[in-house]
Amino acid sequence: MFLIKFLQKKIIRFLNSEKLLKIFFYYHKFFNNKGLKDIGFDFTSKKDRKFIVQDIINKQKFKKYLEIGCFDNELFDEIKIENKTGVDPVSGGTIRLTSDQFFKNNKEFFDCVFIDGLHTYNQVKKDIKNSLDFLNDNGIILLHDCLPNNFYEQATPRCQWTWNGDVWKAIVECRTDKHLDVYTCYADFGIGVILKRPNKNLLNYHISDFSKLKFDEYHKDPYHLMNIIEYDELKKIL
Repeated sequence: MFLIKFLQKKIIRFLNSEKLLKIFFYYHKFFNNKGLKDIGFDFTSKKDRKFIVQDIINKQKFKKYLEIGCFDNELFDEIKIENKTGVDPVSGGTIRLTSDQFFKNNKEFFDCVFIDGLHTYNQVKKDIKNSLDFLNDNGIILLHDCLPNNFYEQATPRCQWTWNGDVWKAIVECRTDKHLDVYTCYADFGIGVILKRPNKNLLNYHISDFSKLKFDEYHKDPYHLMNIIEYDELKKIL
């Protein structure tokens, strides 16, 4: 077990090393990026995830919280709730497993799930599905890093330190599900919101594989595609 943890940390450090990020940056620049400009998102005056998650917990009187991807416990340590569980394979939280490993044997149900693990469409899609299976009635799933401001912030493989990954693709896919009510809160690099109830603003978007979605589609009209709302509006919806 010690060897596995040691290797995991080494791999993470390697994937985030400055030299490797620079290699991937130039790879994306020459082969993938279409020269699209920044969208112009500005989160400096918005509420951060610490405030929003805690405010939702307090207002909804939630009792059980799950966080996937805790890292340095920047959020996890701040959350005040009767029962909280944090899952991370390397550091932080309360359980040292991958999210897949955790959900495989999990029996608990949660009121609020915050997903901030591996920022790739395929993993986030699995984390959403698994979280829905263990979400209490009237519960909520929140996802961090849903609003990349430019191509490089969402490019995979990762190519710079500020990185949202392609989490946004999973939000778009969920918006096409008539059984899920989905929004993106304009705050803290984009906070995805998934409620297990009839979709109030169903997205009509036909594609067989959402992993193939291109950033230029998102760039055209992110407000429509992501169903972006301010936090004050989200509070009314909840």
